[in-house]
Amino acid sequence: MFSPVFTLEHRDGAARAGLLRTAHGVIATPVFMPVGTAGAVKALAPDDLAAIGAPVILGNTYHLYLRPGDALVARRGGLHRFAAWPGAILTDSGGFQIFSLNSLRKIREEGVEFRSHLDGSRHLFTPEKVVSIQRNLRSDIMMVLDECVPYGVDRAYTEQSLALTTRWAERARAAFPGGPGENLLFGIVQGGFFKDLRRRSAREICSLDFDGFAVGGLSVGESKAELHGMLRYIAPLLPENRPRYLMGVGTPLDIALGIQAGIDMFDCVLPTRNARNGTLYTSLGKVNIRRREYAEDESPLDPACGCYTCRTFSRAYLRHLFVSGELLAFRLNSLHNLTYYLGLAREARKAVAERRMAAFAAHVESLYPDEAARLRE
Repeated sequence: MFSPVFTLEHRDGAARAGLLRTAHGVIATPVFMPVGTAGAVKALAPDDLAAIGAPVILGNTYHLYLRPGDALVARRGGLHRFAAWPGAILTDSGGFQIFSLNSLRKIREEGVEFRSHLDGSRHLFTPEKVVSIQRNLRSDIMMVLDECVPYGVDRAYTEQSLALTTRWAERARAAFPGGPGENLLFGIVQGGFFKDLRRRSAREICSLDFDGFAVGGLSVGESKAELHGMLRYIAPLLPENRPRYLMGVGTPLDIALGIQAGIDMFDCVLPTRNARNGTLYTSLGKVNIRRREYAEDESPLDPACGCYTCRTFSRAYLRHLFVSGELLAFRLNSLHNLTYYLGLAREARKAVAERRMAAFAAHVESLYPDEAARLRE
């Protein structure tokens, strides 16, 4: 069936390259999406993100609802205008943040009651309210409310949770039936680490004809081998003519292997969080810029990178900024790490088109031998 939202252009095995159409531009996939939880990617301005070619960023419904409030954002013309971001925006439902509150939340059929981590005030998120908040934010891609179960939860609870997630998805779809010119709504497949439950969830969620489909509930404490084994199982269960989104994953190797498995969209806080901790990703592998060996290293961080950081500054200067606690270190490191991640997705897209995705994934694996070893444990 033809999809007006997503066009599949190339395939190489399970790997895909396509085009995703949003109200704020066409996104070439595979794509990595920088995380701007509260309406800003930490340490970077919109012109920084535009300069490195980010076509889409993330916001978070939970955080933006609590502060500054979705109604305030709506009065200011939506999140694009409020944050001066011209590209596309995907907003997570906030489900993961709520469920991580543990003792501060209560799950029931109606939705999730929780206490704000800011002031302890009580709130209720229903599937309908979560869609309404995201419509106030005017995000291009909205996510349904789901329950993300932690790793190790037993089958009985996982099955019960899966059924609730499906009922919530049905209510979200009814609250936002979609249509020409409307923004997009994605469903989320859950089911923990039980293959038959994952298959059931995929069948139920995909029957609701969402604009795209996400894989949730991975990278929640499982091993690398379990993560990628389950991902390879789930991806073929999702419709070919809709975009596929792996939520909250992960490292460069995770992304390369995810693309090889058939995933189109990725997000993770890792590149910006690690940038602020001094861990940088390069074409030669990871660099810990805090190390003393870089104190007099006049070479660029990554000789193969054309970002502002690598064009302009030496490793010695980047180390000096970091160990001196200069805020500029956060910006320059974040610029580079996001450039690397965005470039990784673009190179993977090219590899798919040229039918050499397996070789590309093997190359990325060679850059991260310690992580690759955990895949075989």
